[in-house]
Amino acid sequence: MKWIRGTLAVGVAAAVLMAGSSPVLAAPGMRRAPDVERGQVVSVKPLAALSARQVSAALKGDAGGAWDTAKVRYGVRTYRLVYRTVDASGRPTTASGLVALPRNGERRLRAVSFTHGTELFKGDAPSTTKDVWGQAPALTYASAGMAAVAPDYLGLGEGPGPHPWMDVPSETTAAVDMLRAARRFASDSGRQLRREVLVTGFSQGASAALGLARALQAGTDPWFRLGALAPVSGAYAFRDTELPALLRGGTDAKAGVIYAALTFVAFNRLHHLYDSPGEVFRAPYDRRMEGLLDGSHTGLEVVKGTPDTIDALLTPRGRAALAHPTGRLADALRVVDGVCAWKPQAPIRLYAAKGDEQAVSANSPRCQAMLRAHGADAPLVELGTPDYGGSRHLGSQQAATAALVRWFASMS
Repeated sequence: MKWIRGTLAVGVAAAVLMAGSSPVLAAPGMRRAPDVERGQVVSVKPLAALSARQVSAALKGDAGGAWDTAKVRYGVRTYRLVYRTVDASGRPTTASGLVALPRNGERRLRAVSFTHGTELFKGDAPSTTKDVWGQAPALTYASAGMAAVAPDYLGLGEGPGPHPWMDVPSETTAAVDMLRAARRFASDSGRQLRREVLVTGFSQGASAALGLARALQAGTDPWFRLGALAPVSGAYAFRDTELPALLRGGTDAKAGVIYAALTFVAFNRLHHLYDSPGEVFRAPYDRRMEGLLDGSHTGLEVVKGTPDTIDALLTPRGRAALAHPTGRLADALRVVDGVCAWKPQAPIRLYAAKGDEQAVSANSPRCQAMLRAHGADAPLVELGTPDYGGSRHLGSQQAATAALVRWFASMS
């Protein structure tokens, strides 16, 4: 979670990323009678056309810390796709996402699906962000010659409604349908996405990546298959590891406050955990948390609008609910914590930083143990103590991206 987005001076790098923006173009075929086919492209908006030198400048110019550019080979074109999918209840809706394609002569491209970490503001999703952080992984993979596909998730970017945070089933459908939309868009552009998808994701997106990978392996889509899987710094044991850590102060204090608030607000929208916010939030936060976490407020606004401690946020009942989940909350957390309970048939690596202040370090070994219990060989790659703007958690995304672009390129 990168709450202070917008307070960093992104300068020339941001300007480069947004250069070449143009009005929304109707997607090919949209003049035909409309249907509700999942993955159908609704609109395409070109965002930027960058040379390899401009990609390197953008990645090196990130104010939070420079990204590795050793694998930059090609220029990149980026696009925002709006596409048809289903919401958390299975009803038709739309979502958006970012596609980044290399400016080279290759017609058949290996696709990398990148699912992003927690964003509090709709505009900070990959296809709508104005800073380097949100697009850097996609630029890295595309400039190395791959097609990068990054869903915004439901309710973020150009998607309607609130975002169902940490809802792995809807993250999965949004990611699968984004791949379908990207394949159609690439085909209309005279290119083809190969069948084997390289799947990765960071933080919240690590769980989303596991959900997507499991769906691809199960044959959810008739074309795409799982090629490799590399989740980064996820909260895979949310009930037994992450929640206890934030309640005892084992995470960054403000991170713990915001994740606790998100757990109640986002899960209540889907699972009805309380009748009134005052049951779980102390005054005055009982009157402001649901509005503050509606996606229209920046990360900095959320930081300023929340207390500094869990005890100042939660009522005794709210704290007890997170400490000992029961009922609907326990049921929802079982789904969240089931993302590692299967056996990937493709190569898999887990990535994590030492002393992560958000996704505490015990999460990744728990996921590794669960994967091994199901017969999977899942090496855990230790990233050391990377730093991005003072955060090891955010630094792990940078460090893992540098490692993954090399691993993925070796499979091409």
